[in-house]
Amino acid sequence: MTGDPAANLSAMLLIGAALTAALSGLPLLLRVLNPVLGQRLATLALVAAAVGGIAGSVMTLIHRHYVTYQLAWPLPFGPAECGIDPLTAFFALPILIVAACCSIYALDYWPALTNPRTVRKMTFFFGLLVSSMIFIIMARSAGMFLLAWEIMALAAYFVLTTDDHTPEVRDAGTLYMICTHTGTLALFALFALLKSSTGAFTFPNAGSLAATAPLSAAIFLVALFGFGFKAGLMPLHIWLPSAHANAPSHVSAIMSGVMLKIGIYGLVRTLSFYTGIPLWWGMVVIVLGMASGIVGVLFALGQHDLKRLLAYHSIENIGIITMGIGTALIGSASGSPILILLGLAGALLHVLNHATFKALLFLGAGSVIHAVATREIDRMGGLLRPMPWTAVSFIIGSVAICGLPPLNGFVSEFLIYLGFFNGTIYGSGAGAIATAIAAPALALIGGLAVACFVKVVGVVFLGAPRSQLPATVHEAKWTMRLPLMILAMVCLIIGVVPVAIAHLLESAVSAWLPRSTGPIFLAAVAPLAWISILAVALLAVTFCLTYWYRNKVNKATVSSAATWGCGYLEPGSRMQYSASSFADILVNLFAGVLRLQRHAPHIIGPFPADPHFESHVPEAVLERIYLPILARIYEKFLPVRRLQHGHLHLYILYTFITLVVLIVISLPY
Repeated sequence: MTGDPAANLSAMLLIGAALTAALSGLPLLLRVLNPVLGQRLATLALVAAAVGGIAGSVMTLIHRHYVTYQLAWPLPFGPAECGIDPLTAFFALPILIVAACCSIYALDYWPALTNPRTVRKMTFFFGLLVSSMIFIIMARSAGMFLLAWEIMALAAYFVLTTDDHTPEVRDAGTLYMICTHTGTLALFALFALLKSSTGAFTFPNAGSLAATAPLSAAIFLVALFGFGFKAGLMPLHIWLPSAHANAPSHVSAIMSGVMLKIGIYGLVRTLSFYTGIPLWWGMVVIVLGMASGIVGVLFALGQHDLKRLLAYHSIENIGIITMGIGTALIGSASGSPILILLGLAGALLHVLNHATFKALLFLGAGSVIHAVATREIDRMGGLLRPMPWTAVSFIIGSVAICGLPPLNGFVSEFLIYLGFFNGTIYGSGAGAIATAIAAPALALIGGLAVACFVKVVGVVFLGAPRSQLPATVHEAKWTMRLPLMILAMVCLIIGVVPVAIAHLLESAVSAWLPRSTGPIFLAAVAPLAWISILAVALLAVTFCLTYWYRNKVNKATVSSAATWGCGYLEPGSRMQYSASSFADILVNLFAGVLRLQRHAPHIIGPFPADPHFESHVPEAVLERIYLPILARIYEKFLPVRRLQHGHLHLYILYTFITLVVLIVISLPY
């Protein structure tokens, strides 16, 4: 604990935010209040927690506070230790921003009046999920970290399976629980290995361990596996598409925008322990990032389900973040402070950016699904007129996720690009080759993302409805629109004024490896001022063109007519491009990876009755790799299942034999 009052104040604000979030839904769960009032008070508490926590985080980042607290408890893994440093504070920002926006959004998306059966569970576990993520990034000991990690896993399961009367939701929850606990087992191994290396269950200081020491490589690989499962890193992503597609939209927003980043935080924090990082660590991370980014966006292109498509884009963006981390590791191995700063600053900024624009997209998708009662893109269309606020917000999120100026996605990807270019020009050997390959890989990811979101925006919001939509299609209420506007403003502000966040990024990078960046400043190695000039110029041109076009339309005589039917006398809405037809060329180009499945109609006679064509992209990694392997393992271990026969006295015997074996093993020789 420090004697600095300002540091203690900022730490108390963040701890208070975590505790307030945990207790926000408790009155509603205990039925102390009626559901409507309880939900509103929980939302107010979460918003207040977010405001206080953001203030504490910004104070920590500006002044680079380091605070540590220790709590003696009788549980294993030694004393509970928590701390707040700039890296913790930076990861707290997306958690608190997105949590506040999702909580406000839920007031009308998941109102207590129409969801009396589920609103209590949803509200309580949502607050608990937010609180547990904050405690994870504050944890400085294995016991506290694992306790908060397990609370996060269980809270996420309960909010994911809120609508548990459908089989798809239950299956998604089961798959999520299996995967998250597989990753948790790896974390137990991680902390056991760390204990063997350091002699304690508390986290070592940044840069205090040698990466060449025994067990360091094993710790790195186990951390990459365990945290990679939570982050959704390819090919450990198998739980992510179904979980994000079947959860309520505001839950999808916080899981995709924030919870995945807890896996990134765990990896970054573990890597911060080491100095003298070998080059192959960076090579492994950057290659996995490229694979996740490219394959994730390819699978997104082939999706027809709006939320599943956004889920695959989360895998893509986790890949981009990982590429930035890999660049920083290559810089650490080659002794390049500029490469470390650009790679890690770009990765951390993309953590914040992805949280905002992905939450914006999921909440926008939730408004659309709330209005049209379907997630199928091919059944939508023409929603720009009845839902202009949602459409504009979704378009802003689409521009941001594609990495286009003048929004925030461009800034973080630009920093990562600069890292690639510096690594290629000034690096040598395998590190230079890796960064040289990563630059066109990131360009390919960006190009495919543009194609995917042109498809989504065109099919969902433009043209005519492709099916009979409900007559009550209307714009979302203000409590659902307000979070969209807040998130859109964050995307715009970071994109237009990136220099405002430069100092915060420098603080976070300095906490990762204090001696890594020296006196180098981000504004000195990246043209942030020129990015602002470009952004302002683009906004000015866009505003002028919009103003000119609206004046021209207002002065013109406007008539209403059906869309040209290409010579057909009775054109139908189904003649428009569909999600499948728009992406057909690209999907076929990468058919070897996507394993596209087509179900063509069987045509009989000159006038076939009701022909039907369908195509879909399966979850190839899960269906063609994991499930066959698990089925084979199940078949081989079937004889072992005879031990599970339901006889209690034999189960007691198994337990007794196990205890005896453990006692014998632990006896001193």
